[in-house]
Amino acid sequence: MPKRPVSNPLALAVLSCVWERPMYPYEITTTLRERGKQDSIRLNFGSLYAVIRSLESHGLIRAARTEREGNRPERIVYEITPAGMTEALDWMRDLLARPVKEYPDFEAGLSLLPMLSPQVARKCLEERLERLDAEIRARTELEETSALGLPELFLIESSYRVAMQTAERAFVAELLDRIERRTFGGLDLWEGLHEALAAGTPRNEIAAQLAARLGEEGGSTLA
Repeated sequence: MPKRPVSNPLALAVLSCVWERPMYPYEITTTLRERGKQDSIRLNFGSLYAVIRSLESHGLIRAARTEREGNRPERIVYEITPAGMTEALDWMRDLLARPVKEYPDFEAGLSLLPMLSPQVARKCLEERLERLDAEIRARTELEETSALGLPELFLIESSYRVAMQTAERAFVAELLDRIERRTFGGLDLWEGLHEALAAGTPRNEIAAQLAARLGEEGGSTLA
């Protein structure tokens, strides 16, 4: 994916708002919140001003006019520039067309799974399963309620989120089942590692034994 002058997803959300019509910052925030975009894009008012300044400095938006209501301070209304229009549409095409490597926290946790004992890991995964079930139910109910007044086009990111959570739930449930049925590869090794730790065996000694068993140098997170 090409390097972008402003790469924060919030910047694209700002561009999408002023692509519709000129807006002032608070109006942008309100619009995004009313549409539930904070579930897909990290939204915070302090960051918004920094993003707006960056977009303006790169010529992607510009001040269209200033407005004043009563005794309130003047507010700047921003509009998208031709360069901003080009950038926003190109960015959107890339996001939809190009898969990119992401680094989700859960994947990081799975990659370091041996640090926890099998018993603790199972408890954590069971808790995650319960939370996923609750989130899927809540989001599905929200979709059903929202769908009463909105076409699917405006709820598609929520549908995607449910699909991802459903797939994750299936993965976690299968992983727990394999651990329970002892068909999970390396379970004996995993249990032995934590039995040695509980017996007081030094971590560096366990790491050396594990590396030798795996035929690798330093094949453990314990070193």
